Amino acid sequence: MMDGDRKSDRLVVAEKLANKDEATSKAAASTAEPVERRSLAKGNLSQQNAGRILDRMTVQSALGRIRQAAVKDKRVKFTSLMHHIYDLSMLREAYYQLKRDAAPGVDGATWQGYGEKLEENLADLSARLRRGAYRARPVRRVFITKEDGRQRPLGVTALEDKIVQRATVEVLNAIYETDFLDFSYGYRPGKSQHNALDALYVGLEQKVDWVLDGDISAFFDKLDHEWLIKFVEHRIADRRVVRLIRKWLNAGVLEKGQWSCSEEGTPQGGSASPLLANLYLHYAFDLWVQHWRKIKAQGDMIVVRWADDFVVGFQHRHDAEQFHKELAERFAKFNLKLHPEKTRVIEFGRYAAERRKRRGQGKPETFNFLGFTHICGKRKSDGRFTVLRRTMSKRKRNKLKAVKAELRERMHQRVAEVGKWLRSVIEGHNRYYGVPTNRPALGSFRHHVGRYWSRTLRRRSQRQRRTWERMRRLIALWLPWPKLHHPYPSRRCAVST
Repeated sequence: MMDGDRKSDRLVVAEKLANKDEATSKAAASTAEPVERRSLAKGNLSQQNAGRILDRMTVQSALGRIRQAAVKDKRVKFTSLMHHIYDLSMLREAYYQLKRDAAPGVDGATWQGYGEKLEENLADLSARLRRGAYRARPVRRVFITKEDGRQRPLGVTALEDKIVQRATVEVLNAIYETDFLDFSYGYRPGKSQHNALDALYVGLEQKVDWVLDGDISAFFDKLDHEWLIKFVEHRIADRRVVRLIRKWLNAGVLEKGQWSCSEEGTPQGGSASPLLANLYLHYAFDLWVQHWRKIKAQGDMIVVRWADDFVVGFQHRHDAEQFHKELAERFAKFNLKLHPEKTRVIEFGRYAAERRKRRGQGKPETFNFLGFTHICGKRKSDGRFTVLRRTMSKRKRNKLKAVKAELRERMHQRVAEVGKWLRSVIEGHNRYYGVPTNRPALGSFRHHVGRYWSRTLRRRSQRQRRTWERMRRLIALWLPWPKLHHPYPSRRCAVST
């Protein structure tokens, strides 16, 4: 026993062999002294957690070796990667990284159901991958409504395809994360939307007077398969991995019970789609932009890209116009097209307001990026130029519509239950949109949520009317006040660099 009142750990006995000789008969073996089992010390990890930690260490060790080889030689081609993908530790780690409540694909398999016989299922999947018997299933097509009212197609991948894609992405990320450029932020490990917004904010406060706000029309639907495979083969010489990617691209789409072949595009929603999209744009856009900036740009130039949305800032107008023209020609080569309505060159920067006022053209134009409207403004303290960021009006309206509809569904729930839900909604809204200069928009969102809640409560009864005094107390109790969760970008960038 240990000194003091604290309890000691349970007895831990070293495992010993049974008291019998190797030549002992079966009958004698049955009467031999049994083996003493090792007991877990209090506070030790469970066997399942310990196994996952070992898996993670094994996976990270393998990925580290791949990453070192990729950094050492930027032109090396990897000829043997498939054994990393069908490794049981890699597949098991990929399974645990999946969303547990995700919608099932065409196979109907769920995360929980697959995990009931996890080791058996993963062993079978690994064997099929090893001998080339793995077959990708069609993607189940669903549609969601976009902000402009159009339908965006999403693909729901089968569970085993998600596992294999996740494992493949982990292996390929070890290579391509050493190649991707710093201004590419979309769906990359360790890079968030706010990292892209901060980089854009800092860049716009430099020598930027013109902005190209760009968007690729139906990028995920128009992605050319043959060009994508060529881009993959720049670094991947393992034919089995290339064949695996082809299987996903050619699996087709299942919509309303009808299968259709997909000769171009990659369905949004799959685990491999973000990496394939970044890979495509790395060669079609990023490398070309980097070369253009060094060779043709007359002045300063900044670039920030999130998937198929990008913002390019220029010091001179002729650079912006020439870049816009040549970019359209560049994209046409790779079967891509700039969105005619969302792509435009605008005057933006520290001198934009003064110049436009002199020409009698009014205030500088604004542009949207990652849910924020970027506006030319001035600091209250010293009147110097700054970039104001406000929540996009479309995003705010759509979110308020969704809240209003959900309140109707929760009309007869207890006030406390609805209050907890509304608190989580506003806190989530504040965590993303809580940036400096956006406090008025956060307050407006909270105000409208409180109004919709008040209307819903009044409709519960025609006899009892809730007074505004009581409603204000409920709003103050359950709806959190606006809070800025993100510091000024200059401070964040100074810390990160």
